[in-house]
Amino acid sequence: MQTEEFLNYINGEWVKCRSGRTFDNMNPADTRELVGRFQASTALDAEDAVNAAAAAFDGWRRTPVGQRARLLNKAADYLEANAQRFGEELSREEGKSVALGKDEFVRAAQTFRFYATEGQTFGGETYVQDDPDLMVYSQREPLGVVSVISPWNFPASIPARKIAPALVTGNTIVFKPSSDAPLSGLRLVEALVHAGLPAGVINYITGRAGDVGPIITTSQAIRAISFTGSTQAGMHIHRTVHLTTRLQMELGGKNPLIVMEDADLDKAVDLAIKGGFSLTGQACTGTSRVIVMKAVKEDFTQRLVAKVKGLKIGPGHQPGMDLGPLATAKQLETVLSYIAIGRAEAQLLCGGERLQDGEYAHGYYVTPAIFDGVTQKARIAREEIFGPVIAILEAESFEQAMAMANDSEYGLSAAIATRNPRYIHQFSNDIQSGTVKINRTTTGNLINAPFGGVKNSSTSTFRESGRVGLEFFTQTKVVYRGL
Repeated sequence: MQTEEFLNYINGEWVKCRSGRTFDNMNPADTRELVGRFQASTALDAEDAVNAAAAAFDGWRRTPVGQRARLLNKAADYLEANAQRFGEELSREEGKSVALGKDEFVRAAQTFRFYATEGQTFGGETYVQDDPDLMVYSQREPLGVVSVISPWNFPASIPARKIAPALVTGNTIVFKPSSDAPLSGLRLVEALVHAGLPAGVINYITGRAGDVGPIITTSQAIRAISFTGSTQAGMHIHRTVHLTTRLQMELGGKNPLIVMEDADLDKAVDLAIKGGFSLTGQACTGTSRVIVMKAVKEDFTQRLVAKVKGLKIGPGHQPGMDLGPLATAKQLETVLSYIAIGRAEAQLLCGGERLQDGEYAHGYYVTPAIFDGVTQKARIAREEIFGPVIAILEAESFEQAMAMANDSEYGLSAAIATRNPRYIHQFSNDIQSGTVKINRTTTGNLINAPFGGVKNSSTSTFRESGRVGLEFFTQTKVVYRGL
């Protein structure tokens, strides 16, 4: 069967890149299957996209907000109608189950609808003052051209929560998805095109970050960048942008789950597995450290290992699989290297093996690994692995567990398993994390609630998601109007 070639979308047209080169997008569950070929864009293509967005800005910012909202709702209709097909594609290009892929497109549609509503009530204020002949008020205005740069692990839902608020507030967009999962991002753009979005308002380009990244981050026309990815990449962008370029970044995490002596251990085990191994550990909010009270550590660990050994591993299109493949060859290499590091630092209780026989022969499969006897200084306790690896650390008190949890350069998500109201209160107040979970997994966040981290998990500026997600894409102008 002939492999489909997918195009860039620039200034209202689906176009090939100027170089004529493409790259392959492979199925991580079976690398013999090509999902599609995508444009290997260059700096010239990126300049075309930025120029198209700049030219479209004035017309789009003047478009009534109700019309912008209707376009988002129409795009949401398209995503919902095609969620099953798009979910199957997402599974093929990224590795997660078809059910999770479908859910992600449904969530993207819900995100579009949320911002279609919230964007119509997001405005300025009037200010009380003493002059009867003066009115003072503020108004929210769009920034201009914004760059949306998204990762491969949630290739539909993450860009949706950036694109929707940017559009409804009147900005134009240059959108670069990850080269490891570009098709899902293309489907979002396709939905907006179907809805009737004017030419140039959104522009979609694929290719290496080294080729297109400098243009879509350092161009004078770029007023804001919304980026989700590694802390290292985020720091590079932060160092290179202009003073007036606004940044919104969701970066790495090393997220802890504290298991107290009073916890329901079966539930705590379930939280660790769902938080640590959903999406094969490839979630920025995934549980990678489990800090367990000494009094229950042996019992908890035995239950955890027993359940992990029973997890099913396989391709996303097969029902009943608990873990799929890692998304890329690079991620496979990274995870295996950390497992080797962990073997030298701690005790491997189970997993950590690459599966290469039978149906696994052409995929990036690794059995979920549990390490015990992990110290606070161990690399597997400090560095983001982004794979199915959990490090178990022992604590003798709540205070020690909190100190261990906070002893990290990251602060994205954190959870505790306990029934004790005092622990819950202290944990909520003292944990250094942007997202705090009580008897819930470290993963997952609401569409209508703010999301973001502290420390090196974020720029600590603007949050994504929720109503506050609109603030990043607007600036305030104050008007003094005399009679």
